[in-house]
Amino acid sequence: MKNYIFLFLAIACELTGTTFLKKSEGFTKLVPSIIVVVAMSCAFYFLSQAIKTIPVGIAYAIWSAVGIICISIISAIFFKQVPTLPVIIGLTFIVVGVVIVNLYSGGVHN
Repeated sequence: MKNYIFLFLAIACELTGTTFLKKSEGFTKLVPSIIVVVAMSCAFYFLSQAIKTIPVGIAYAIWSAVGIICISIISAIFFKQVPTLPVIIGLTFIVVGVVIVNLYSGGVHN
């Protein structure tokens, strides 16, 4: 269970980094740029801890799906970048794919 907490922390840090990446305006603003570097460094540290026991493919699938959904919501709220219907359908396929991978990943071993 501890490793899923690390994975959650990795995702939270990656979301922070990605959000501030937009705010850094191409790394031209100092404070948001520093936040990006620190948040992404923390994200990869926590991911490295999570994959000690979670298979890397499973961890990355969860990271990607949760990250894409959450950053889409953050973008819609904070940057007014509302996804179109085809994008929402695509995101739904990603989530369904991650669910399938997790349900049937019993054959994956460390």
